[in-house]
Amino acid sequence: MAEGKDCSEEYIQRVYREAYLPHSGRAKRGSTVSQENDRWHSGKTYEDFMGRWSRQLAPAYVSWLRMPKGSHWLDVGCGTGALTEAICVHAEPASVLGCDPSAPFIEYANQNSHHDRASFVVAGSGSLPGHSHGYDCVASLLALNFFPDPTFSVQEMRKLVRPGGVVSACVWDYSGKMEFLRYFWDVAIAEDPHARSQDEGNRFPICRRNSLMDLYLSAGLADVKCEPIEILTIFRDFQDYWQPLLGGTGPAPAYVASLEKIQRETFRRKLARRLPQKESGAIALIARSWAVRGRVI
Repeated sequence: MAEGKDCSEEYIQRVYREAYLPHSGRAKRGSTVSQENDRWHSGKTYEDFMGRWSRQLAPAYVSWLRMPKGSHWLDVGCGTGALTEAICVHAEPASVLGCDPSAPFIEYANQNSHHDRASFVVAGSGSLPGHSHGYDCVASLLALNFFPDPTFSVQEMRKLVRPGGVVSACVWDYSGKMEFLRYFWDVAIAEDPHARSQDEGNRFPICRRNSLMDLYLSAGLADVKCEPIEILTIFRDFQDYWQPLLGGTGPAPAYVASLEKIQRETFRRKLARRLPQKESGAIALIARSWAVRGRVI
C-alpha cells in the first residue's frame, strides 16, 4: 500500500457504503447491516477465513457457466481474485476485468495474479466498468448478497452484457447447507439471541433458490437457471477452524471480535463441542452454494 494511504477500517467501511450504494443514494431497507457491521479491511485475513473456500468453489462455478473460449468477462465484487483466477485457468478468456470497492482487496488481487488477460480496478455497484462491445459474461462470486440493492445491481450488470451474453452470480446457501457457518451461528444464537441479526441465513433471504430465480426473472433475463454447487470444507482440527475467525474480516469474524474475552472463550468451547470431529480431529463439512444465470435478450 502506498505510504500515506488511508487503510483504516473506517475508510474501508466508507468505501463499501459509497461504492455499493446506487446513484439514488439509498439502499434497500434492511441492507445497512451488511455495510456497517461487516469488516472488509484485509485481503490476507479474508483469504484465511473464506478465500481458501471461494478458490475451491470458483473452478466448479466457472465449469457450470460453460462460457465459450475467447469470451470477455467482468468479475463483480471480485474480492481477492478467486473467480478471476479460475476464469483465466479454466475458461481461456479473451479478457477478465475484476472490480471491487475495497482497495486493499484489489491490491491483494493485483499482487497475486500472474495472468496477462486479467486486470483489476476499484469499482462497485453504480459505477461498474463497461466494455466497448459489451461483455460476454458478467459474473459475481459470493458478493451479490452484500450489495445494498441486488435488484439494482443485477439490472446494472445486464446493461453491460451484449445480447446473447450471460449475467450470473453464485452465493452461499447460508440458511441451509453452508455448514461451517451454520454451526457457528446456531451456537452463537443459542448463547446470544442478538446474534440472530448478524446471521447471514437471516440477513440474506436473497441467498435462496426461489429468491434468486425471482430476482433474475424480474431483471428481464431469459433462460434463467439456478442450481446447487457443493464443495467439501475440511479443517485439520478445531484450531484450523477457529483461528481464521480471529482475523476480523467478514461477518462471523466481526462477531467474534465483538465479544469480550470471557464470552469469546465460552463461545469457543461450546462451538468446539458442537462441531462433528473425526477421531483424527479433522472436521469435514459441506458448503453448498446456489449458482444462478440468465441470458440477455
